[in-house]
Amino acid sequence: ESSPRLPAPKDVRVYSYNFRSLLRWSPVKVDRGLVLYTVQFKTGAFNHWDEMNCTRISRTECSFPWSLKVRRWTIVLRVRAELGQETSAWVETDQFVAERNTTIGPPQLNSVTPSPNSLLIRVTPPFGPEAGDFLQYHVSYWENATSTTKKQAETSNTLFKIGNLKESTLYCFTIQVELMTHSRPQLLGEPSAPECSRTTMS
Repeated sequence: ESSPRLPAPKDVRVYSYNFRSLLRWSPVKVDRGLVLYTVQFKTGAFNHWDEMNCTRISRTECSFPWSLKVRRWTIVLRVRAELGQETSAWVETDQFVAERNTTIGPPQLNSVTPSPNSLLIRVTPPFGPEAGDFLQYHVSYWENATSTTKKQAETSNTLFKIGNLKESTLYCFTIQVELMTHSRPQLLGEPSAPECSRTTMS
């Protein structure tokens, strides 16, 4: 390899949301020519670097290929800048494990069906579950007039009921997903924005 004379990319970070992951970095500024970038990866199992379908690209991000979708794998990435025959030093990321390091978004709220003493809520998980996944939904709800006291409910179903409510009363709630895995501390997702619905009259 030629001697590194180009500045190396900075701010090299993996961004991962609902298990969709990509590597991003800040552009290398030079006063001549177009800087290109090459990204490589290695897994914890094999200690050699592989190409990652991002060789001599001009953009400053690279999405993970399908071959790196295994959530339990430990992955290290590296990127360097290239200009003609010149290359920068490689910049490596910290170890990334999707099952530990991804950010889980809120579930999607599909419907709320009020009755006099309950709300029936249907949600869709924020990502397609894999075999062995166990998702727990944490529901916080409160009466809108007295929003200081929140009550909690937990369920593993995508259709669930918040019961023992007052009739003709506005209730608000947020939901967040917890991913239970066999091997690691559980991963708690971001709460949804508050939604409000009024129970009906009996």
